[in-house]
Amino acid sequence: MWRLKIGEGRDDPYLFSTNNFVGRQTWEFDPEAGTPEERAEVEEARQNFTKNRRQVRANADLLWRMQFLREKNFKQTIPPVKIEEGEEITYEKATSALRRAAHFFEALQSSDGHWPAENAGPLFFLPPFVLCLYITGHLNTVFPAEYQKEILRYIYNHQNEDGGWGFHIEGHSIMFCTVLSYICMRMFGEGPDGGQDNACARARKWILDHGGVTHIPSWGKTWLSILGVFEWSGSNPMPPEFWLLPSFLPMHPAKMWIYCRLVYMPFSYLYGKRFVGPITPLILQLREELYTQPYNEVNWTKVRHLCAKEDIYYPHPWVQDLLWDSLYILTEPLLTRWPLNKLVREKALQVTMKHIHYEDEISRYITIGVVEKAMCMLACWVEDPNGDCFKKHLARMKEYIWVAEDGIKMHSFGSQLWDTSLAIQAFLATDLTNEIGPTLARGHDFIKKSQVRDNPSGHFKGMHRHISKGSWTFSDQDHGLQVSDCTAEALKCCLLFSMMPPEVVGDKMEPERLFDAVNILFSLQSKNGGLAAWEPAGAADWLEVLNPTEFFEGIVVEHEYVECTASTVQALVLFKKLYPGHRKKEVENCITNAVRYIESIQMFDGSWYGNWGICFIYGTWFALGGLAAVGKTYNNSLAMQKAIDFLLRTQKDDGGWGESYLSCPTKEYVPLEGNRSTLVQTAWAMMGLILAGQAERDPTPLDRAAKLIINSQMEDGDFPQQDTTGVYLKNCMLHYAAYRNIFPLWALAEYRKCVQLPSKSI
Repeated sequence: MWRLKIGEGRDDPYLFSTNNFVGRQTWEFDPEAGTPEERAEVEEARQNFTKNRRQVRANADLLWRMQFLREKNFKQTIPPVKIEEGEEITYEKATSALRRAAHFFEALQSSDGHWPAENAGPLFFLPPFVLCLYITGHLNTVFPAEYQKEILRYIYNHQNEDGGWGFHIEGHSIMFCTVLSYICMRMFGEGPDGGQDNACARARKWILDHGGVTHIPSWGKTWLSILGVFEWSGSNPMPPEFWLLPSFLPMHPAKMWIYCRLVYMPFSYLYGKRFVGPITPLILQLREELYTQPYNEVNWTKVRHLCAKEDIYYPHPWVQDLLWDSLYILTEPLLTRWPLNKLVREKALQVTMKHIHYEDEISRYITIGVVEKAMCMLACWVEDPNGDCFKKHLARMKEYIWVAEDGIKMHSFGSQLWDTSLAIQAFLATDLTNEIGPTLARGHDFIKKSQVRDNPSGHFKGMHRHISKGSWTFSDQDHGLQVSDCTAEALKCCLLFSMMPPEVVGDKMEPERLFDAVNILFSLQSKNGGLAAWEPAGAADWLEVLNPTEFFEGIVVEHEYVECTASTVQALVLFKKLYPGHRKKEVENCITNAVRYIESIQMFDGSWYGNWGICFIYGTWFALGGLAAVGKTYNNSLAMQKAIDFLLRTQKDDGGWGESYLSCPTKEYVPLEGNRSTLVQTAWAMMGLILAGQAERDPTPLDRAAKLIINSQMEDGDFPQQDTTGVYLKNCMLHYAAYRNIFPLWALAEYRKCVQLPSKSI
C-alpha cells in the first residue's frame, strides 16, 4: 500500500534542509503494508473515482486521509445534523455541524502541524518528468512498476471521451497534453493500439485528426526536440544570450516574471546546446506514429508557427512572429558558427548554467515549481550525467509525486503553508479553543518554523532575486520563494496567536520576525497600491506582447493581484493595532494605497476578478475582507454595495453559489451548468456577505447557504468533493483538495458567530 511520510529525508546524503524538513511530504509504496480490509477500501475508492470521473473530475484525495484516520483511530462521535424544509437553524444545530467539521479536519493534521493535500490538476505537470527520466535512463529506477501502474491509472482516468487530454482535468482536449500523454503511455510499455479502453489508438486518432504533432504549441515543440521526436529547426529560437543582455534594456531577465524567467532559463540552455536525447527504437516509432506525413519530408521551417486552435488562448501578434523569424533567420546562423559560437554562445551557456545552479541551490533543489524542476534536472544531467547536482535533483523528485485514488500525478510542490494558514484561521473562527487547543498549537508551531529566515545566498540581486527574509512560501521553508499573500495570511495567524494564552497555543513569534514580514509586504507594493505576488511589479506592460506561450496570458512580467492586496490590508490593519509605533507612516500609506487599488479594479457588475480561485466569487470575498478591515461598510461604501448586489444576484435556488471555471479564461461570470452550487464557493460568498454586514441587514441569504452546507455534510463530518475551485494564469485550473474542508468549516464558524440564531436552551 501507499503511505504518506511527513518530515523525512535526514538519512539521504543528497538532501539538505534549512529547518529539518518541516513540512516535507513524500509517498512510498510498501507491498507488505495494509490489511485485506484496508486494501479493499483503497480499491473501492479507485473504482468509485473511475466510475464517476465524468461527473466529478477532481479526486477526493482519499488515500492519505484513510491512512491518517486509521492511524489516529478517528471516530465521529457527534451525531449528524439535518435541517428540514421550513425549519430554522438553531444555535445548537449550527454548533453540532461546526464541531463535527472541526473534529474531522483536526484528525487530518500531520505530526508537524500542517495539513497535507494534493495541489494538482494541470495535465502537463507529469509528462516532462517521464520524458526527462527516459532520456537520462532513470525511468524504471525512479518510477518502478507500481509507480508506472498508478501513473497510467491517472492518465486513463483523465482521458476525455474524444480521446484527448485537456490542459487541466476540467478542460477540453488539446494537442499539447494529448501528445505528451500518448508518449508517456508508450514509454510505459503500451503499444500503439494499447492502453485501457484503446487509450493509445484513440489518442493517436485525435492527434492525427487535428493536424498531427506539427501543430503542438511551442513548449511541446521544445520538449519533443529534446526527446528527438521533433527537430530543433522546427522550434522558435530561445537563445541563451538573453542572459548576457545589459540591464538597461527594457527586455532583461530581471524584469521578467520569475516563473517565466526560470522556465526559459533551462529551455534556453538546452536550446543553445541543441541537445537531443538518445534516438531509441521507441523514438523512431513515435516519429512514424505522430505525423501526418513521413518525418523526413516535414518542412521544419514552416511548422514553427503552427499551433492547433484547441491550444490557443493567447494568439501571438504578428510583431512577435516577426521577432522569432528575425532571430531564426538572421541571428541564430551567426551564433552557431565560428567565431561567435566560441566567443558568445559558449559564454552564454556558461552564464545560463550558473543561474540554473544558483536557483537549484537556494531552493534546496526543489526549484521554484513543477514545470521548472524537470528542465533544470535535465540541464544538470546534460552538463554532467554523473554529477552531484543531478543526484540532488533526483532526491527532491519525491516532493512532486502525489498519490490519490485517481492515480499518481505530479503536483505543484505542495500548498502546505497556504492551506495551513487558512485552516488555522478557520479553526480560530470556531471559538472552540477549549476543544482544539493542541491542534492550534501544532499549527502555530508549523507556521513559525516555516518562515523564511534569510535572504537568498550570495549576491542575490545580481542573480535577479528579491529579498525573502521574513516571508512565507506557498509550501515550506526549504522552497525559499517569498509570496505576498502567503506571507500576509501567515502573519495574520501569528498576530492572532499572539493575543492568545501561550500555554494553549505556544509562545508568540518574536516582534523582529513580524517586522521582517511587514518589510516583505512593503517591498512588494507597486506604485498603484496593488501587491505583486513574488517580486516587485514595475516592468512595462507592453512586454506582454512578447509572451511566447500560446496557452497562458500575462506571464512575461509580474502583476498586482486583488487577493495579495486584500490579504496584506487585513494583516497590516491587525499589525497596526498590536504594534502601533512600528513604521507607522509606512503602514498607514501602504493600507491607504492598497484600499484605493482594490476599489479601482472592481468590475462593472460589482465583483472582482479572482486570480487564484474560481473566480469572481473568490476575488470578491478577498476584496470585501480588505475593505471591511479598514472600516468600509455597506452604508459608507459604494464598492461594498455593488459587491453585495453581485453576490445576492448570483445566489442559486438551493441557497448556494456555483461558478464555472470558464469565468477565468473568458473574464466574465459564468455559472455552473445545471444551476449547480459548490460548497467551497458557497462558503466564499457567505463570508463575503458576512464581512459586509449581511447578518444585520437580512440574514435570510446566509440561512439558506448555511442550510446547504449543513445538509451536505457527510456522516464522518467531511464534505463531498465537487468541482475544481483553484486556478492560475487565467487558463489553468488547480485542484486544492483541502478547500472542501477549510472553507465550509470557516463559513459555518462565521455564520454561527455573526448571525443571531434561536436557541433551544433559552
